[in-house]
Amino acid sequence: MVSGAPWAAHAWARTRLEQAGVEDAAFDAACLMELVAGRNWRWMDGELTEAQKNRLEQLVEKRAQRYPLQYLAGRWPFLDFELEVGPGVLIPRADTELLCETGAELLAGKAEPEVLDLCAGSGCVGLGLKRLVPAARVTCLEKSPDAFAYLSRNAAGALPGSGPEHPAVRPVAGDVFCYQQQLGAETLDLILSNPPYVTGDEMKALEPELRFEPEMALEAPHEGLAFYEHIAPAYFGALRRGGWLAVEIGWAQAAAVRGIFEAAGYRNVAVRQDLAGKDRVVLGQKA
Repeated sequence: MVSGAPWAAHAWARTRLEQAGVEDAAFDAACLMELVAGRNWRWMDGELTEAQKNRLEQLVEKRAQRYPLQYLAGRWPFLDFELEVGPGVLIPRADTELLCETGAELLAGKAEPEVLDLCAGSGCVGLGLKRLVPAARVTCLEKSPDAFAYLSRNAAGALPGSGPEHPAVRPVAGDVFCYQQQLGAETLDLILSNPPYVTGDEMKALEPELRFEPEMALEAPHEGLAFYEHIAPAYFGALRRGGWLAVEIGWAQAAAVRGIFEAAGYRNVAVRQDLAGKDRVVLGQKA
């Protein structure tokens, strides 16, 4: 039974989540308290209302079933802004911020660079790049209708100054495996992608929360390499000379993806590590 006292309610939520195996139960319980009672719940006067206690119970029980915290919140931070998220779209992760930061470095000195974000999902990569390089003209491609709905809303509201009439990035519904046919030769300065790259065997061992995220945004054939095998050669012609392709990878895929880039004709191929020291981004240049 949830206590009406905020700190006691948080303690109850934390204990319930710990029992369910949630890794950072105290943090998750605090986030759920914010959803119920606002960000200042720690300093609120009085007790939770019956409606607030009931809502907290419902949220905690759903999280105890390992339903993603991000989906319960409906919004999640990325870089210095927030994205709308929910069922049907991949949850933005801090590791992916490295891809945006790498892209921004590669565009240094470009006046109005043309950028394409493939497999855009929520739009976190394209919007993150736009946040770091405001002059960039960014197109975000996404196939899933469910994910495209989030992409469109985020394009129209995630960044300051954006809106329905002036979206921060241009959302396009399309398939990465054929969209290259719609691109002109040597029209892009940068292509970014965080494609599906989880192998079938890895899917079986993923944490329970991931079973709620769209499988099509996670798993890829050919040992997780199918998207890299297509993107690297197929989009090479769309890059201007001196342009770059940068992709997020699984921690054990650097050598394979590097080989795919080099076989497709990219030069200056390199690998970047995330904050945990794991290989996370592969980049290559069209000479």
